[in-house]
Amino acid sequence: MKLYKRLAVIVGLLCLSLCSLEGQAQSDDVPKFELGAQFTSITKPSYGGTEPGFGGRFTFNLNRSVALEAVGNFFPHHCNYCSGGGAFGDNSGNITQGLVGVKVGKRFEKWGIFGKARAGVVSFSEGNSQFYLSSPNGFAVVQSRATHFSTDLGAVIEFYPSKRIVTRFEAGDTLIHYGRRQSNSLTFDPTTGAPGLIPFTTRSEIRHNFQFAAGVGWRF
Repeated sequence: MKLYKRLAVIVGLLCLSLCSLEGQAQSDDVPKFELGAQFTSITKPSYGGTEPGFGGRFTFNLNRSVALEAVGNFFPHHCNYCSGGGAFGDNSGNITQGLVGVKVGKRFEKWGIFGKARAGVVSFSEGNSQFYLSSPNGFAVVQSRATHFSTDLGAVIEFYPSKRIVTRFEAGDTLIHYGRRQSNSLTFDPTTGAPGLIPFTTRSEIRHNFQFAAGVGWRF
């Protein structure tokens, strides 16, 4: 079974747990909604190490043990022609990330520990790079946005200084699913020096990226 199918099974099992856990926990003392702001970082070799960013989070607490969450992050650093081990420039530009999923775990009086499973997209503002011949002896590189399916699996630790405030730390593996895509490479005629293009197909692959987040939220 391919990795993305395994991840789909995990997310499905977590979603099924909503039914079983909802009847087992009382949520009278847990506010239903949370709005949060967070700092986040993602470790990517093509960005020279760790790339910092920021984002926001919305949480709907079904009960003390299960919550639905939506998260959006933006990484402002602009990377030029970054490949990360794949096709030329497929990680270029800056990163925008959007994920939705579930959080399942145990909540105590002043803290809680959870597992998370999310699915969504990661978008690179210049992630699609193609060579074009601009003249008999010239060429150009045109970059456009590329968006890929992504999953996020990891753990969350929360602390509750008061009923209305939550601080949290999370860490996990952000898997970016790069699909099979057409690209090209540049070549030069050894006699005339004129540029030419060689088309090729980049295979699909999944790349692992460690991601950390720390933030504060308001519960209501």
